[in-house]
Amino acid sequence: MTSIYEDSQRMLFWGKMGFATISFASAAFLFFSLLFPQEKKVNSTITTSIIILPFLFVGLTFSGLVLQEVYPENYGFRAVYGPAYSIFSLYVIASISGGLVFLVKTFRKSTGIERLQIKYCFLGILSAAVFGLLTNLILPILGTSRLSAIGPSSTIIMVSFITYAILKYRMMDISIVFRKSTTYSLLILLLYVPSLFLIIVSQKAFFDKVNYFFSALIFLVLFLVSIFFQRIKPRTEKVVDHLLFRDKYNYRETLGKFSRAMVTILDVQSLCKRIIETITQTMGVEKASFFILNEEKGEYELVESKNLDSTSIRKFSKEDALPHHLQKLGEIIVREEQIKGANIPEIKGVVTQMSRLEAEVTIPLISKSHLVGMINLSHKFNKDIYAHEDIELLTTLANQTAIAIENARLYEDLKKSKSYMRRADRLASLGTLTAGLAHEIRNPLVAIKTFTQLLPERIEDEEFRKHFLKIASSEVDRISSLINELLEFARPSDPKLEEEDVNSVLDGMILLVSTESKKKHIDISKYFSTDLPQVKIDREQFKQVFLNLLLNAIEATSENGQVAVRTRSFLKPGGEPYIQIEIADTGCGIPQEYLEEIFNPFFTTKDKGSGLGLSISSQIIQDHRGYITVESELNKGSSFFINIPLNQEHPKRRRHDIEGDSFQPRNLLERT
Repeated sequence: MTSIYEDSQRMLFWGKMGFATISFASAAFLFFSLLFPQEKKVNSTITTSIIILPFLFVGLTFSGLVLQEVYPENYGFRAVYGPAYSIFSLYVIASISGGLVFLVKTFRKSTGIERLQIKYCFLGILSAAVFGLLTNLILPILGTSRLSAIGPSSTIIMVSFITYAILKYRMMDISIVFRKSTTYSLLILLLYVPSLFLIIVSQKAFFDKVNYFFSALIFLVLFLVSIFFQRIKPRTEKVVDHLLFRDKYNYRETLGKFSRAMVTILDVQSLCKRIIETITQTMGVEKASFFILNEEKGEYELVESKNLDSTSIRKFSKEDALPHHLQKLGEIIVREEQIKGANIPEIKGVVTQMSRLEAEVTIPLISKSHLVGMINLSHKFNKDIYAHEDIELLTTLANQTAIAIENARLYEDLKKSKSYMRRADRLASLGTLTAGLAHEIRNPLVAIKTFTQLLPERIEDEEFRKHFLKIASSEVDRISSLINELLEFARPSDPKLEEEDVNSVLDGMILLVSTESKKKHIDISKYFSTDLPQVKIDREQFKQVFLNLLLNAIEATSENGQVAVRTRSFLKPGGEPYIQIEIADTGCGIPQEYLEEIFNPFFTTKDKGSGLGLSISSQIIQDHRGYITVESELNKGSSFFINIPLNQEHPKRRRHDIEGDSFQPRNLLERT
């Protein structure tokens, strides 16, 4: 462009424009090399430096410190460079060299298609850089600028390499590049070009001359202000709020923190209570009420309130004016604003119901486009209105509250599902035991009945009477024990943690499965530790665990096999005390590929079975902060190890803790 003009001033202007372009191109390439091929987070200080430096050199360029004069010469032009030219050259060389170094580093770490993308990008830019730097920067320093016109033509090589990489190896999504470049170009045209024009025109009008360095400096200031405005705005607002509006800042900060923390509260009642307490205390609200939708009844029921009058509304139907209006509007409503439209029947009903609740604002809780609840707040103690900032904060709080309520409900549904699964598994176990127990009870009853029939004939036989009483008493005790254990197991009960003797619980369950073991002539051996400490567990839940494992062991063991039940206490390496219950059998064993899956719900290797027994057992043990492990060898047997911490709140213990340093039992062959 410079060489086609014969006017020195025009040549000088376009020469300076060329140097300005190189400034931005160098910075853009350096920033590109930091991000390519996958966008990464760049340090904000580095980003700011890369942005500021080209503007600085543009200012130096238009001030005449980089390029002082250009005049035509045979076959081209001659340039006179300023004192800052060497610094400018070093900046451009450093930027391009740095970018190439970053590409090389990324190339070494990359694989596959990314490696090819970087390779072609590197080769293209290297070729353009070598020719451009040699002809436009290095040779002028050495005293000649006649080859400067050749440098720009080297960009053809760069464009060829990068175009090939885009087409062949999808170096970048060209539609994204086009969209973003178009957006930025429009922003520059709409904002910065008019600003630069205004700066130049203003100088001409007021000072009758244009200082390009001053213009570039002012333009740089405007550019930096536009960049940093959005970054410093939130911090500035925070400082102003803290200094001038301390009370509002404090409660906004408190409610903001609470809105983020309340999603961890999984009990609906506790959640509602905490929300009402936090809002009323931090915002200074006198009265409040919290309604939640009961899907089964189709009503919004009052679940929590503060200072609410006894005559206030306690429930709404879905068709009542207030919930219907909230569902349709989907945003916070203020009673004073609604009064303006009270001539409309629907709005009149809304105002009436808000007045009965003494509510100044009503906050809808929307989840998946449905109104799941609402919070009503009365006026503040200081009689202040609910400002725009208050409404915005309460809107954010409402969104978080709706999510928290859904989470809490899902958690409650999950707990109910687990309860139903445990009940189903308990009933399945009872079904397995019932037929055998009926036979077990019938046998002693037949013996007692026989003795009773013979008793009138041999009433005088003292030996017969003693023998009869001994047999009858032991058989009745056995029947009574079996029935008691069966009834206790079948009786549903709420979870209750109490100090229990694990040996005693195991004894009862071994008695209950004795009928099943006798059918297959399986001997159940007990090796209980005599000094086993008591542990805090739910007795009924652990009966279900022991029964599941014992029945599984009996079912897996062939006739005349053995089942061993052992208890022991041990200390983990960190000094945490545990007790361990081992249930081992000499059955068919479990394939190694199934060992990781047997505790998953509905996974079973049996022809008949729900696949819930081990899953439920594992969940019960985890609920007691313990863990269960298994060892198995095909055709040799399996051993299940239940590990329960004596202190469930031990600081070193982690929930669902299954560590390699836990107690390791002896080999299965050694035990049998």
